Amino acid sequence: MKPKTIEEYIDAASPEMQERLWKLHDTIRTAAPGASEALKWSMPAYSYQKILVAFAVLKNHIGFYPMPSAVKAFKKDLAKYKTAQGSIQFPHDRPLPLPLIKKIVRFRVKESKEGTIKWRQ
Repeated sequence: MKPKTIEEYIDAASPEMQERLWKLHDTIRTAAPGASEALKWSMPAYSYQKILVAFAVLKNHIGFYPMPSAVKAFKKDLAKYKTAQGSIQFPHDRPLPLPLIKKIVRFRVKESKEGTIKWRQ
C-alpha cells in the first residue's frame, strides 16, 4: 500500500531507518513550525506557501532536497557530503547532521518569508 502521509512513509521504511527518519522529521518540524506536511513526488515535503524541503530514503543514503540556493549557501558545511544542484546525500552509515539540517531548513523558511523561493506547493 502506498503511503499517504509522512508518518506512513516513515512507518513503511525498514526498522533500522525509521529512527533516522523520525529524527529528520522532528528536526524539520522544529525548524519550520506550522509548515504544512504532505507527500510530493512520493516524498515527504514541508511547505509554507511553497515547498521548503523534501527528503527520500534511497538504498545508500537519505536524499535531502532543500533547493539550489540552500546547497550553495551551505557549500562549506556540506563539503563532506555528495551534493548536486538542489540535493544533498546523507549516507546511512554516518549520523545525520541534525544541527546543520536545522540551519538549512531555517534558511529555507527565511527565503520563503522573503518570497525568494521558486518551488510551487
